[in-house]
Amino acid sequence: MVTKKLKICLAASAGGHLSQLLALADSWKGHDTFCVCTSEVVRGRLARYGRSYIVGECNRQHPLQVLKVFLRCTAIAFRERPHVVISTGAAAGCMECFLCKLMGAKIVWMDSITNVDRLSLSGRMVRHIADLFLVQWPELTLKYQNVHFAGTVI
Repeated sequence: MVTKKLKICLAASAGGHLSQLLALADSWKGHDTFCVCTSEVVRGRLARYGRSYIVGECNRQHPLQVLKVFLRCTAIAFRERPHVVISTGAAAGCMECFLCKLMGAKIVWMDSITNVDRLSLSGRMVRHIADLFLVQWPELTLKYQNVHFAGTVI
Protein backbone atom coordinates (compact mmCIF):
# COMPACT_ATOMS: atom_id res chain seq x y z
CA MET A 1 0.00 0.00 0.00
CA VAL A 2 1.36 3.41 -1.00
CA THR A 3 0.81 6.22 1.46
CA LYS A 4 0.36 9.67 -0.06
CA LYS A 5 2.85 12.24 1.17
CA LEU A 6 0.91 15.12 2.69
CA LYS A 7 1.84 18.78 2.49
CA ILE A 8 1.53 20.07 6.05
CA CYS A 9 1.57 23.66 7.26
CA LEU A 10 2.96 24.10 10.77
CA ALA A 11 1.67 27.44 12.08
CA ALA A 12 2.50 29.01 15.43
CA SER A 13 3.56 32.21 17.07
CA ALA A 14 7.14 32.28 18.31
CA GLY A 15 7.72 31.30 21.94
CA GLY A 16 5.53 28.90 23.88
CA HIS A 17 3.13 28.27 21.01
CA LEU A 18 6.00 27.17 18.79
CA SER A 19 7.61 25.05 21.52
CA GLN A 20 4.35 23.16 22.01
CA LEU A 21 3.91 22.67 18.26
CA LEU A 22 7.44 21.36 17.75
CA ALA A 23 6.93 18.87 20.59
CA LEU A 24 4.63 17.07 18.11
CA ALA A 25 7.36 16.73 15.45
CA ASP A 26 7.09 12.93 15.24
CA SER A 27 3.55 13.30 13.88
CA TRP A 28 4.64 14.84 10.59
CA LYS A 29 7.81 12.85 9.86
CA GLY A 30 8.02 11.76 6.23
CA HIS A 31 5.70 14.49 4.98
CA ASP A 32 6.39 17.72 3.11
CA THR A 33 6.20 20.44 5.75
CA PHE A 34 6.57 24.19 5.85
CA CYS A 35 6.33 26.62 8.74
CA VAL A 36 4.48 29.86 9.29
CA CYS A 37 5.77 31.80 12.29
CA THR A 38 5.80 35.33 13.64
CA SER A 39 9.45 36.07 14.39
CA GLU A 40 12.65 35.99 12.37
CA VAL A 41 14.49 34.91 15.53
CA VAL A 42 13.22 31.31 15.17
CA ARG A 43 13.98 30.84 11.45
CA GLY A 44 17.09 28.76 12.21
CA ARG A 45 15.16 26.52 14.58
CA LEU A 46 12.54 25.90 11.86
CA ALA A 47 15.02 25.00 9.08
CA ARG A 48 14.81 21.26 9.82
CA TYR A 49 11.05 21.33 9.10
CA GLY A 50 11.24 22.72 5.58
CA ARG A 51 10.50 26.12 4.18
CA SER A 52 9.70 28.84 6.66
CA TYR A 53 7.68 32.01 6.31
CA ILE A 54 7.81 34.85 8.81
CA VAL A 55 4.58 36.86 8.85
CA GLY A 56 5.13 39.18 11.82
CA GLU A 57 3.37 39.63 15.14
CA CYS A 58 -0.14 41.00 15.46
CA ASN A 59 -3.04 41.33 17.86
CA ARG A 60 -6.49 42.87 17.81
CA GLN A 61 -5.24 46.14 19.35
CA HIS A 62 -3.29 46.88 16.14
CA PRO A 63 -5.68 46.38 13.19
CA LEU A 64 -3.25 47.56 10.51
CA GLN A 65 -0.68 45.01 11.63
CA VAL A 66 -3.43 42.35 11.63
CA LEU A 67 -4.20 43.26 8.01
CA LYS A 68 -0.51 43.00 7.02
CA VAL A 69 -0.20 39.58 8.66
CA PHE A 70 -3.48 38.45 7.07
CA LEU A 71 -2.23 39.42 3.60
CA ARG A 72 1.04 37.56 4.16
CA CYS A 73 -0.86 34.48 5.39
CA THR A 74 -3.13 34.67 2.35
CA ALA A 75 -0.15 34.70 -0.03
CA ILE A 76 1.36 31.68 1.76
CA ALA A 77 -1.92 29.75 1.68
CA PHE A 78 -2.29 30.30 -2.08
CA ARG A 79 1.36 29.53 -2.80
CA GLU A 80 1.60 26.37 -0.71
CA ARG A 81 -1.96 24.93 -0.68
CA PRO A 82 -1.39 22.48 2.18
CA HIS A 83 -3.47 19.35 2.77
CA VAL A 84 -3.29 19.84 6.55
CA VAL A 85 -2.62 22.73 8.92
CA ILE A 86 -1.36 21.94 12.42
CA SER A 87 -1.42 24.95 14.72
CA THR A 88 -1.12 25.92 18.35
CA GLY A 89 -2.02 29.55 17.67
CA ALA A 90 -2.15 32.39 18.12
CA ALA A 91 -3.46 35.01 15.66
CA ALA A 92 -1.32 34.10 12.63
CA GLY A 93 -2.02 30.40 13.18
CA CYS A 94 -5.73 31.14 13.40
CA MET A 95 -5.62 33.09 10.13
CA GLU A 96 -3.70 30.34 8.35
CA CYS A 97 -6.26 27.78 9.56
CA PHE A 98 -9.22 29.74 8.17
CA LEU A 99 -7.52 30.54 4.87
CA CYS A 100 -6.36 26.98 4.24
CA LYS A 101 -9.72 25.52 5.31
CA LEU A 102 -11.31 27.57 2.51
CA MET A 103 -8.98 25.72 0.13
CA GLY A 104 -9.94 22.32 1.48
CA ALA A 105 -7.22 21.68 4.07
CA LYS A 106 -7.86 19.65 7.20
CA ILE A 107 -7.26 21.59 10.42
CA VAL A 108 -5.63 20.25 13.57
CA TRP A 109 -5.55 22.73 16.46
CA MET A 110 -3.94 22.19 19.83
CA ASP A 111 -4.80 24.87 22.35
CA SER A 112 -1.98 26.03 24.61
CA ILE A 113 -1.36 24.33 27.93
CA THR A 114 -1.63 27.77 29.55
CA ASN A 115 -5.36 27.82 28.81
CA VAL A 116 -6.56 26.05 31.94
CA ASP A 117 -10.07 27.46 32.45
CA ARG A 118 -11.10 28.42 28.94
CA LEU A 119 -9.99 28.15 25.35
CA SER A 120 -7.86 30.87 23.82
CA LEU A 121 -9.60 33.48 21.68
CA SER A 122 -8.05 31.99 18.54
CA GLY A 123 -9.03 28.52 19.71
CA ARG A 124 -12.63 29.56 20.29
CA MET A 125 -12.78 30.77 16.69
CA VAL A 126 -10.96 27.84 15.08
CA ARG A 127 -12.90 25.22 17.07
CA HIS A 128 -15.82 25.58 14.68
CA ILE A 129 -13.77 24.68 11.60
CA ALA A 130 -11.20 22.29 13.10
CA ASP A 131 -11.24 18.67 12.05
CA LEU A 132 -9.42 17.80 15.27
CA PHE A 133 -9.31 20.17 18.23
CA LEU A 134 -7.05 19.17 21.12
CA VAL A 135 -6.88 20.63 24.61
CA GLN A 136 -4.26 19.94 27.24
CA TRP A 137 -6.59 19.95 30.24
CA PRO A 138 -9.27 17.22 30.49
CA GLU A 139 -11.67 19.60 32.27
CA LEU A 140 -12.02 21.64 29.08
CA THR A 141 -13.70 18.70 27.34
CA LEU A 142 -16.59 19.15 29.77
CA LYS A 143 -16.99 22.84 28.91
CA TYR A 144 -16.74 22.70 25.10
CA GLN A 145 -18.15 20.42 22.43
CA ASN A 146 -15.90 18.77 19.87
CA VAL A 147 -12.69 19.18 21.86
CA HIS A 148 -10.52 16.24 22.80
CA PHE A 149 -7.95 15.59 25.49
CA ALA A 150 -5.11 13.27 24.47
CA GLY A 151 -2.53 14.39 27.04
CA THR A 152 -0.08 17.23 27.37
CA VAL A 153 3.01 17.97 25.33
CA ILE A 154 5.04 19.91 27.89
